[in-house]
This record gives sequence, C-alpha cells and structure tokens, in this order.
Amino acid sequence: MSKTLRQTAVGETVTVRRLQGEGPVKRRIMDMGITKGVSIFVRKVAPLGDPLEITVRGYELSLRKADAEMILVE
Repeated sequence: MSKTLRQTAVGETVTVRRLQGEGPVKRRIMDMGITKGVSIFVRKVAPLGDPLEITVRGYELSLRKADAEMILVE
C-alpha cells in the first residue's frame, strides 16, 4: 500500500517508493538526498505551520507539506 510522506505518522520510518512532480520541485526534493529507496524518519509535524521535520541519511531537514505530498512511501 502506497501513501504520501505527508500522511506518515510522527515517529514512523518509511522507505521512498517514488517521487512525483516535475522540474524544480522534483530537483529540490532530490537535492535534499530524498531519492528512491532511501529511509525517512518523521520526527515532528508543526501543528499549524508548514514544516515536516524529518531525518534523511543522518541529516535533520525541514520539508514543506506540499513537497511531502509528492513523495510516495511504503
């Protein structure tokens, strides 16, 4: 079953299945080191604001919820 990174619960570790989107948005996601097969740990989600706090390849990153919608995980 596939879902987006935005639908992932806090404290869950998931594996990237596929990136959706085109051009600069996809490039920005890939520049963060988020590619197919990589594991992502969701540390926290801002209750009202935009960022999703994640850990990818040992780096702590903030990701926009709109960008998280484009990352399919399992």
